[in-house]
Amino acid sequence: MTSQEFKSKATALIDDLKGVCANYGLGNDGNEFKIITQVFLYKFINDKFAHEVKRIEPALAKEKSWEDALRKKSKDEFDLILMQLGADTARLKPEHFLSTLWSKQNDKSFAEILDATLLDIAKLNADIFSVKTHDGQKIVLFDNVTQYVSSQRDAFAKAIINKLIPFSFEHIFAEKFDFYATLFEYLIKDYNKDGGGKYAEYYTPHAVAKIMAACLVPKKVTNVTCYDPAAGSGTLLMNLAHAIGEDRCTIYTQDISQKSSSLLRLNLILNNLVHSIPHVIQGNTILDPYHKEDSGAGLRKFDYIVSNPPFKLDFSDFRNQLDTKSNQKRFFAGIPKVSAKNKDKMAIYLLFIQHVIHSLSSNGRAAIVVPTGFITAQSGIEKGIRQHLVENKMLGGVVSMPSNIFATTGTNVSILFIDATNKEGVTLIDASSLGAKVKEGKNQKTLLCPNEESRIIQTFCRKEAIENFSVVVSYEEIAAKNYSLSAGQYFDVKVEHVEMTPKKFEMELANRAGKLNALFGESRDLERQISKQLSRLTHD
Repeated sequence: MTSQEFKSKATALIDDLKGVCANYGLGNDGNEFKIITQVFLYKFINDKFAHEVKRIEPALAKEKSWEDALRKKSKDEFDLILMQLGADTARLKPEHFLSTLWSKQNDKSFAEILDATLLDIAKLNADIFSVKTHDGQKIVLFDNVTQYVSSQRDAFAKAIINKLIPFSFEHIFAEKFDFYATLFEYLIKDYNKDGGGKYAEYYTPHAVAKIMAACLVPKKVTNVTCYDPAAGSGTLLMNLAHAIGEDRCTIYTQDISQKSSSLLRLNLILNNLVHSIPHVIQGNTILDPYHKEDSGAGLRKFDYIVSNPPFKLDFSDFRNQLDTKSNQKRFFAGIPKVSAKNKDKMAIYLLFIQHVIHSLSSNGRAAIVVPTGFITAQSGIEKGIRQHLVENKMLGGVVSMPSNIFATTGTNVSILFIDATNKEGVTLIDASSLGAKVKEGKNQKTLLCPNEESRIIQTFCRKEAIENFSVVVSYEEIAAKNYSLSAGQYFDVKVEHVEMTPKKFEMELANRAGKLNALFGESRDLERQISKQLSRLTHD
């Protein structure tokens, strides 16, 4: 079976699960998201368990029912198999198997059986698969999925389980098909419509994520830490991990949204990054940053940081709590004041940028999505941040993206690259003219083709200067232009010179003057005609 066939079957499974929810009154319901993602995850870890136990004990693959073969084993034999499972595979008991649930679907109170099974799996795997809150509470894998159905809970549970039987992920693990990004995007597409530029925008366009990762990691690295302080569903981190290698990096995150933290956990499981789940924290990064140095003396420093933070958000409730002596180094350029009006437009992204800079290791690199206005603001916190980056020689460059690269916002965005090792030659790229405009629902979106993405990446990594597209400037040049990071302000202005004699100049001047006089004459004629028409309309 091909990768495309697997994609089709997997997306069909998602559609079937959504269909069941719709049939029981949960279509487009806020709780549908919880049911779909948890049931999908249960199916995934059940099949992953099947794949791994067959790898450990190949004879199981030859059995008519691998589940029955495992059920016949003694407790010691079964425990020995569990001990050999990798850390990225959830531990299951025979009563947790999908086949066990399927055999009990006609039992009385089947909904309770399903819920109890999921809760027991979550408890058994809590140490590895739980997301933590800032105060240390664990958010386990599953909860009672049938609680959201108001009636016919047993019938609903039965319908859900029956949709899981025909399809298996096992061959995907064997073939190592890399389609999880597409599958994850399809899975969450109907639950990603309430970001609105606030905390927890759940999905960043592929082009932006790919460009950020490729420009940050131009060569092989090992044993590094990656961080996103406003992680959402983790799109940026997944691309960064793929560029580095999932087995060569550890991911750390924080996000205020429980919903996005659950999506991120699912994304980590799909992308073979289970070892990073214990570092996923649900909490307010700006007010209470969680990840500290082992000594507890200060915030942890990371090798790579990526972020698409919320641009504007009302943080007036805790703004004054940030204005403390202990935060002076973190928010070195200042904290936005509370607006008298439009508190929801407070520029919280400025706090995230400063937090990222403060959290970067001495040789670290970061990429942050910012509103394009940030790179040219003449004063205020924006200029203070840029000045800090220039004076400390820690700028990688800026890529100004096309308008509408995000379909959900009309704000023009740029990618700010920070590089603590780059002491000369800052690359500024104006990619605003690239891309094709397409309609996405009611919104217009700009899509970059693969060649355009590659052009941006290669130009940045090679530090190439290309006429009207990119420029490589010194820190001194940036300081001389009031710390502007707009590529266009550094492009050479081309002035064409045409050699001509005084006589030819007079003739050209007279010719153009004649054309202007003719145009003025036409304009006067049009004015008279319009006046006559208006006069007739008035008399009529």
